[in-house]
Amino acid sequence: MPKVTRRDFARAAAAAGVTTALGRARVRGANDRVRLGFIAIGNRGDQVLDAFLSHPDAEVVAVCDLYQPYLDFASRKIGSGPKQFKDYRRLLELKDVDAVVVNTPDHWHALQAIHAFEAGKDVYCEKPLSLTVREGRQMAEAARRHGRVTQVGLQRRSAPYCREAAELVRSGAIGKVTVVRAFHIQNEWPKGIGKPPDEAPPANLDWDAWLGPAPRVAYNKNRAFYRFRWFYDYSGGQLTNFGVHYMDVIQWALGQSAPLAVTAMGGKCAVEDNREIPDTLEVLWTFPGGTLVTFSQFNASAPPAGLRNGQIEFRGTKGTLYLQGNGYEVVPDAVTMNEFPARTPVDRNLERGWRTGAKPLIEARKVDGQGDSTALHARNFLDCVRSRKPTNCDIETGHRSTSTTLIANIAHRTKSYLEWDGEAERFTNQPAANKLLSYEYRAPYKLNQKE
Repeated sequence: MPKVTRRDFARAAAAAGVTTALGRARVRGANDRVRLGFIAIGNRGDQVLDAFLSHPDAEVVAVCDLYQPYLDFASRKIGSGPKQFKDYRRLLELKDVDAVVVNTPDHWHALQAIHAFEAGKDVYCEKPLSLTVREGRQMAEAARRHGRVTQVGLQRRSAPYCREAAELVRSGAIGKVTVVRAFHIQNEWPKGIGKPPDEAPPANLDWDAWLGPAPRVAYNKNRAFYRFRWFYDYSGGQLTNFGVHYMDVIQWALGQSAPLAVTAMGGKCAVEDNREIPDTLEVLWTFPGGTLVTFSQFNASAPPAGLRNGQIEFRGTKGTLYLQGNGYEVVPDAVTMNEFPARTPVDRNLERGWRTGAKPLIEARKVDGQGDSTALHARNFLDCVRSRKPTNCDIETGHRSTSTTLIANIAHRTKSYLEWDGEAERFTNQPAANKLLSYEYRAPYKLNQKE
């Protein structure tokens, strides 16, 4: 598969700005509002709905969900009588919808986004972008082919403090970054999500439609709604749920779009439930330039209040940048320019002498984050729907960050050290692992409705 760079995507979006003048005129009508259709409005969908409703130029004209209580709740919140649908394809047929917001479980993202592009809609798609690497690549190609504006829900891209932190790291402010560590710590011991039995689905939920392209299985409440994230048929687990946020910022700060290799270890070490994903996981990637990156999913108690628990730690030769959900902090290291001495049992004063004159080479800094980053991300999307400019996290960017987490799951599931060709998006040292870059959809679902 040929590489689609961010520059290529930006050019395509710029071209779309010329070829879709009629679409822009339509967007600027109706009191200069962007008319939106929401696909899935429970849980995260409800949060994203709030973010868009905070902007007066966002008009939600249609909502779609398989669960009627969600439809009714969202309609009351919107308050302007949006059209309701159970089938997203009917929503895409609406001529008065300029853009759609996709908040479904991960295994539905590719189908719905590509169908939206084919219907001439711009798309805001929640993270992770896709369930497989192959899906993500096809989504990016479809967006480029149809000249659509896209935004992936990695909202830290629109947070000013994250942008500032990424620019600091990329500029060399903390020196050469040799190690980056990211953490997701959540104590789920001992029962986790439990072990409920299979049962009949709720009367107001179409379970077969919820499964969509995923394999047909009996309904289990742990497979539906938020708990679907613990099963590989619908999600990549917490590695793609939380980890994709961290890896997106890390790649942004390092100025990289793909790792060179990945390996992972972990399993169900503490909990007693019917999940498939690990409760404890350690992933290691190597990136160009000699940077090791780790993601640690710990089923353990969090540090006491007051102890540093950075979501991401960028460790450089001059100091460390701790990036959290509410700001960042730069902590200088005391560095000596002397050569490191040999240490002998005869004269330990050598090490003390080496430390003499050590001093910080950078200044300490602490920055607090402000504003709702999801609302800022929505604002950026609305603006770009009008301007036809690339968003802060276009689909190519979101695909690259999502892919980094997806290949880590493949490394864990195959118990492998995998070398990754980011241009070809293939494993080079274990061809058998490439089979997990895609999966066969359950009939009659196909990734491209024109096939």
